[in-house]
Parts: sequence; C-alpha cells; structure tokens
Amino acid sequence: MPYPDKLLADDEEIVEHLHPHWLTVAPAVAAFIVICAAAGVGIALAPRAGDASQVVLPLVLVGALVLLLWLTLAPVIRRQSTHYVITTRRVLIRRGVLRHVGRDIMLGRITDVGYEQTLADRIVRSGTLHIESAGENGQETLVDIPHANQVQQTLNRLIADDSGWRQHYRPRD
Repeated sequence: MPYPDKLLADDEEIVEHLHPHWLTVAPAVAAFIVICAAAGVGIALAPRAGDASQVVLPLVLVGALVLLLWLTLAPVIRRQSTHYVITTRRVLIRRGVLRHVGRDIMLGRITDVGYEQTLADRIVRSGTLHIESAGENGQETLVDIPHANQVQQTLNRLIADDSGWRQHYRPRD
C-alpha cells in the first residue's frame, strides 16, 4: 500500500518506504504451525460422546483461535502498520494500529546516521538504523530495517543534497 501523499509537501518525493524486515513475522509463522498442530491433536484426542465432548472441543477451538489471533495475526498487523518513509526532505516514522505514534525528522536536523548488523542480520540483509537528530528527542532507533547499510547511505546522500539545496536557496540579507 503506498504511503498517503497528503502527508507530503508539494516539493517532497518518497525515496524509500520501508516496513520492518519480513523475518520479523517468522516467529508468527512458527506459532501458526505449532498452534494448528496442537489444535489438530486436541481435536483428535477429544472425547467423541458425552458431556465432555461438548466442552472439550469448543475449548480447543476457542483456545486455538485466541492464540492464532494473539501470536500470529497481531505481529503481521504490527509489521504492516509500521512505516519508515524517507523523502527528499525528511524521515517519517509511523507505528501502531490502535495507538498511533509518529515522528518526523527533517533532514537538516539529522546530525548522524549509523547502522549496526549482527551476523544474523548480515545473513538476512537487515539491521538497526540509528538516526541522531538535533532537538529534545535525540536519537531514533529503527530496528529490523531491510538493507540497513544501503538505507544509511541513501540518508547520508539525501542529507548532503538537502544541505546543498538549503545553502543554494538561502534568502540573502
């Protein structure tokens, strides 16, 4: 889904629109498999007749459904509702479904961009991006960014371009 253009200024263009790395939902996939297998075993072992069958089978099904929603659907929705948008003028960070949290960092206010990758991050080509900005909120850490090293280079290039643009179009006294 594209990022809403209504949040952008007239002269602003989206350079990158990122979500956390797809691997962040791998535990949800594993949980889905385990829950489905456990529910299948629970259904197979449930009593077939009597009062117990009318209690056990619904408990297994409701329990499986609750666990599926909590452990599998929630992480997928959380990933899809986390947006890291890099434009030609700023970095927009939006998180949350029920409770929205947002932060905009103007490129001119960014003082440092760094990234870190563990060995596992390097294998799956993700990492953590640290954006240091002037102001009271200071550092923003973006975890599980796909191609974090390339995103860092893109941000550095955009910051340099923005700095040159601001110097070129600075009002003269």
